[in-house]
Amino acid sequence: MTIKEWLGEENQLGIDIWNRKYRDGDENFDQWIERVSGGNEEVGRLIREKKFLFGGRILSNRALEYEGRKVTLSNCYVVDPPEDNIESIFECAKKLARTYSYGGGCGVDISGLSPRGAKINNAAKETSGAVSFMQLYSMVTELIGQNGRRGALMISIDCSHPDLEEFIDLKTDLNKVTKANISIRLSNEFMDAVRKGDMFRLHYTRKTTGEEISTMVDARTLFHHIAEVNWDYAEPGALFWDRVMDWNLLSNTKGFSYAGVNPCAEEPLPAGGSCLLGSMNLSEFVIDPFTDNAKFDFEGFKEAVATCVRGLNEVLEEGLPLHPLPEQRESVSDWRQIGLGIMGLADMLIKLGETYGGQDAVDICDRIGFSMIDTAIATSALIAKDKGTYPKYVGEEVMSTPFFELNTTEPTKELVRKYGLRNSQIMTIAPTGTISTMLGISGGIEPVFANYYERKTESLHGTDVYYKVYTTIVEKYMKAHNMKSDEELPDFFVTSSNLNYHQRVDMQSVWQQHVDASISSTVNVDSHFTVEETENMYEYAYEKGLKGITMFRDGCKRVGILTTDDTKPVAAGDGLDRGQIVLVTDDVIGKKRKLITGCGSLHCIALFDPNTGALLETYLSKGSTGGCNQFMVGLSRMISICARGGIDIYTIIDQLNSCGSCPSYTVRRATKKDTSKGACCPMAVGYALLDMYNELQVELGLKDGEAAKKAAAKAKKKAQKPKAVTNVGADKTVCPECGEPLVFEGGCNVCKSCGWSKCY
Repeated sequence: MTIKEWLGEENQLGIDIWNRKYRDGDENFDQWIERVSGGNEEVGRLIREKKFLFGGRILSNRALEYEGRKVTLSNCYVVDPPEDNIESIFECAKKLARTYSYGGGCGVDISGLSPRGAKINNAAKETSGAVSFMQLYSMVTELIGQNGRRGALMISIDCSHPDLEEFIDLKTDLNKVTKANISIRLSNEFMDAVRKGDMFRLHYTRKTTGEEISTMVDARTLFHHIAEVNWDYAEPGALFWDRVMDWNLLSNTKGFSYAGVNPCAEEPLPAGGSCLLGSMNLSEFVIDPFTDNAKFDFEGFKEAVATCVRGLNEVLEEGLPLHPLPEQRESVSDWRQIGLGIMGLADMLIKLGETYGGQDAVDICDRIGFSMIDTAIATSALIAKDKGTYPKYVGEEVMSTPFFELNTTEPTKELVRKYGLRNSQIMTIAPTGTISTMLGISGGIEPVFANYYERKTESLHGTDVYYKVYTTIVEKYMKAHNMKSDEELPDFFVTSSNLNYHQRVDMQSVWQQHVDASISSTVNVDSHFTVEETENMYEYAYEKGLKGITMFRDGCKRVGILTTDDTKPVAAGDGLDRGQIVLVTDDVIGKKRKLITGCGSLHCIALFDPNTGALLETYLSKGSTGGCNQFMVGLSRMISICARGGIDIYTIIDQLNSCGSCPSYTVRRATKKDTSKGACCPMAVGYALLDMYNELQVELGLKDGEAAKKAAAKAKKKAQKPKAVTNVGADKTVCPECGEPLVFEGGCNVCKSCGWSKCY
């Protein structure tokens, strides 16, 4: 099998992701399967069938330690929370740096640090507070690169900390702590005070001095402010901390406690804790999809769950010596956490003909979730039979937890009673952004974002023509039912934009009942969503047993961080000091154009910020006859570094348009008449980038179609500075902007394609 056979010839974006992120050197697809599966044929089969994929670090790094590389197979860690002294605070920064250097993301809780104004015995006389050190940790995250990605960080604080209000408001200054997500640990006590309208005590006692800092606040007012800031800035997120501590396999284990959560909050972990991730593609377990006879293959699914649990345990064993820090190796050895999750949920429901968030969909997810965790626990017990339990295992403490009692059948309980468990944590639901994008399916438990996207092309006369590009699952459904338009789609085709937030929370809630870790998920709402609705959603999420929730409102200030007006594009590096570069996370939107140049085909991939639409990276790759690949790599790297350094897309395009005409391009245009707009490769790339940028601005709702056209026209006018006309042969001239032949009218050379002219 080849990568094109696995992902499909048409899935160029997925192929490019595989090539650039997960392929090692020039290994072919079969060699890649052998490497990432560790030779486990059953795991390899599930990957080939697109029913399962390990997390990104495993796909990228497994077996590379034998080549002498310092890598980890874990996506996420929680570092020891800093103690209330300067040495520990900076030791924490050191641990973050070391973990980032191996490719791991981190979580850190700062609840143990003194609040602002506490007395200290040094030259400062009083501390600047817990929140002040967040900038230090954010800077470390920015500085330590990870093969083209920056590190990922979650900073949390307890709701009883006296610096809470400063924490809430910190990121309303859009230049502060830009490299970390932030969340508040909300306790049952606090949420009860909110519900009753009571006062709530913020307090802290310094161990070294005995000083106690305490104040009373109105819980409802504070809760409203949390919702208000989240509504306007998309942070801080909420962690319902008592639910985190109480709903798992370790809630009765003496001496165990969670120290924090990973950057996407799906993994609560002890100090030094780490987790290996893998996700099952639910959509591939539907039998007879898109028909009235469609059903979920429970037996095949349970067999696959068992294989995946064994596969993750194999990776865990291999990865034990690879963790960056000694305490991480010790913690993982003691607790042996794995994180088996799901993706493709929305696709599965469409194949079954069910409405995301509807009662029938909730019911089927309840059955799947129970089947998954019950099978996973049973498999962990059978592994313990052969390999032994995790070292800290105490049977009575695990089997008496409410989570275990409600999520296991009697046969599974008997297996655990006899053999114990190999893993203390088993299920989680991660975002799966990159791996689900590679497969062309919905990520995690998210609904379909949109049924289609609009793409623009241009006729021979330069007229903009918009057409629909359907999401993969929508396109498959329409083909199966011979539909010509999305208007024919049935009512169960809901998207994140028209989904009621109650339905969205209900879906997360039913999965959380069967997940002993947590769920990474964001509720997307439209610009009309109110602060009061945000409060209600947070309360509803708490009532429904979620461990955490985040929300992103279209039009919030986080979207507009880098936006100034309709005609000026967003630059990824706006607001940075000279020389600073934005590094790119996995959370991007990719677009692709195939160009025909003087040398043949050229594939242009552009990655954009999902919130602002800013250009972040460009990848150029030639076809079989597409010219010099090294030149394309160099050009794409320079475009990317410019975009991430704060240069806006129109300025980049202006430079690309200044490259002049290429003889090969001109000859092909004259002979085959199939070249893309432009007069050379760089110019064609510039036009493609502008087209993709404007298209995405419309899709994200940052610009309507007409505004995008006007902005593009103004940008073209700005970029089209007069240039000398290029002579082609003795009697032909071509447009220096698009390469089309010029005509001479009324004393002017005029391009009938793009409108460029020069008069004499």
